[in-house]
Amino acid sequence: MLTTPKADQFWMPGEHSPQSAVWLAWPTRPDNWRDNGLPAQAAFAHFIERLAGYVTVKLAVLPEYEAQARSMLPSAVEIIPMAYDDAWMRDIGPTMVINEAGEKRAVNWQFNAWGGELDGLYDDWSNDELVAKLVAANEGVECYDAPFILEGGSIHSDGEGTLYTTEECLLHPSRNPDLSRKQIESLLKDFLSVEKIIWLPLGVFNDETNGHIDNILHVVRPGEVLLAVCDDENDPQYAISQQALKVLEEARDARGRKIIVHALPIPGPLYMTEEESSGLVQPERMERGANDRLAGSYANCLICNGAVFYPLLDEKRDTQAHAILQAAFPKHEIIGIPARDILLGGGNLHCITQQIPA
Repeated sequence: MLTTPKADQFWMPGEHSPQSAVWLAWPTRPDNWRDNGLPAQAAFAHFIERLAGYVTVKLAVLPEYEAQARSMLPSAVEIIPMAYDDAWMRDIGPTMVINEAGEKRAVNWQFNAWGGELDGLYDDWSNDELVAKLVAANEGVECYDAPFILEGGSIHSDGEGTLYTTEECLLHPSRNPDLSRKQIESLLKDFLSVEKIIWLPLGVFNDETNGHIDNILHVVRPGEVLLAVCDDENDPQYAISQQALKVLEEARDARGRKIIVHALPIPGPLYMTEEESSGLVQPERMERGANDRLAGSYANCLICNGAVFYPLLDEKRDTQAHAILQAAFPKHEIIGIPARDILLGGGNLHCITQQIPA
């Protein structure tokens, strides 16, 4: 399509809006998912089983894994054979936009495996670049082709004109080095129909995505967010979160509201073990070793049709995170999902999902 969502009066809804489906992709890469993906597949299957109680789940699966995935999943899950390079549907899938009449369209962002030749996480992402259009075709919607690199995990919309992102990711030299901040803002406004962009300086410490917003912040509803906050002044995350708090304290959203912040604890800190590292086929570009700090965060959750799914990552902090989420979402069911084997791959529940608005 040669127009833009803004020109056609389409906008990105908030994740708190009703959803008709959630997409995922089956994890198989032996250089990213240990032990040939089996622990991650078990974690995905448990999550999908719980998620399927709230929404239609659609799963992209490499054709050679179709029978295996089918054997591990509820019959209600729709399995769609498809080529892709890794299982991060938030980033390789489309961002959906809607209009007043309830029509849906898709935005197909350019993708370069979180950094391309500069610091991308794998060498060939050609299949991933085709996924957004395949999902759009399955959903029966038209697709806008955005003329710049962006991942779905790097943006959060409140559905009322405000977008949250990080300078660390969107202004990183590995994304769109030829675009200024002002030009990126203009493109975001054209392709998501937002009016105000709130930039946090950095994402979670040691996040391989160059600081995606969805690992440090999540929109609860317009004017209200979750933020991953560290209380240990000696932890590098402490200063990052304090900077973010200051930005949010001083910000007003597109409707002039002050931002209410629900502070979520940081799990751990968490580190990869020797056993976990030894289960990986280690490529040079994405090498992971024992004692590597994991970018764990409870903010990396999914809101879906009256439920909030959050990652269980640290027995000492999980209960506290649950209580904070329940206070922020008093009418939602709060569901913890054992998610360390998803975190070991470099992300979490939000990163592996992409919702389709109702």
